[in-house]
Amino acid sequence: MKVISIRENPEYKDEAIKYFQTKWPGVLPIIYEDCINHSINAMNPLPQWYLLEKEAEIIGCAGLITNDFISRMDLYPWVCAIYIEEKHRGNNFGSILIDKAKTDSKKANFEYLYLSTDHIGYYEKLGFEYIGQGYHPWGEESRIYQCKL
Repeated sequence: MKVISIRENPEYKDEAIKYFQTKWPGVLPIIYEDCINHSINAMNPLPQWYLLEKEAEIIGCAGLITNDFISRMDLYPWVCAIYIEEKHRGNNFGSILIDKAKTDSKKANFEYLYLSTDHIGYYEKLGFEYIGQGYHPWGEESRIYQCKL
């Protein structure tokens, strides 16, 4: 099992863009393309994009960003776009990506890591606690969680 940082491994850039676009089709494709392309040489520690590889197969992804399309712009960084292939779910592989986001956030001197989701129960097992609701530009709301690093 290997977490691939696109910033540290830019040769995975095109594969990462395609993977994120495929797994999150509700997001305009240009968003991932533009963000991942510009993250590689960014002067700031954010954004980061990750792929999870098992036996030479990409089985998941996640991002570490400044805002996850949510009203709480006072909070950051956010782990986002967490995805594990269905056949690999139930093995706690998502926690591997979240641990990498935690490590990189701590390394960048952040005190907390945030995420927005509608899931209840999973992220609490990984050290996150619910802190309130946040609102998206398209009119929906999501639960906001934070994790002390």
